[in-house]
Amino acid sequence: MEKTTVLYTGKAKQMWATDDPDILWVEYMDQATALNGKKKVQIDGKGTLNRQISSLLFEELNAQGFPTHYLKTLDDTTMLVKKCTMIPLEAVVRNFASGSFERKFKVEHLKPLVPAVHEFFYKSDALDDPFINNEQAIALGFADKETIDEIHAMSDRVNAYLKERFANIGIDLVDFKLEFGRLSDGTFVLADELSPDNMRLVDEATGNSLDKDVFRKDQGPLTPVYASVLKRLKESK
Repeated sequence: MEKTTVLYTGKAKQMWATDDPDILWVEYMDQATALNGKKKVQIDGKGTLNRQISSLLFEELNAQGFPTHYLKTLDDTTMLVKKCTMIPLEAVVRNFASGSFERKFKVEHLKPLVPAVHEFFYKSDALDDPFINNEQAIALGFADKETIDEIHAMSDRVNAYLKERFANIGIDLVDFKLEFGRLSDGTFVLADELSPDNMRLVDEATGNSLDKDVFRKDQGPLTPVYASVLKRLKESK
């Protein structure tokens, strides 16, 4: 499998076409961003840690029968995925109050949210990924009701799996962002990545952040934190 042309360069990943029109080459970069890209720093080793965590979790979800775009890992920073048409919505699931939710509603930090809260954000760097509700998403043609229902159902399933997976290694899954797409045959799949870049994780014993909040809030070096998450996940397989 050979990569051919760059299709997209994002905040933390680069997407390449390959000599197979149905497969993309995803390269994880050593870059950390916050504030929708306004804060940007190169961090050696971050790409391979994100790739390893993401590959591990996608492999587990595939084994559990979840439809995902993940195919296989190529090297330290690269994976192959099925090409899909992305739905331009970021689906956020919140199990505890944190971040923008905590600020918006002035609630206690890490207040348990029952049921888990679902939120959508329109994926647009130019507009700073604004909040969008179901009706707005449908009216603007970003998704139909069937797709919205599929996103909610799949998000709940992924949440149930990941909450238990992280709880078993002493970590609370505070919240996380998912992205979805459709394959050429219309199959609905989980896409993008699954790493501490798009999750909030808190150590149950210490209360310390184990995710990109460490970078956002200048709490110390990021790679040892990601490495500790990866180590726990590997040791508990």
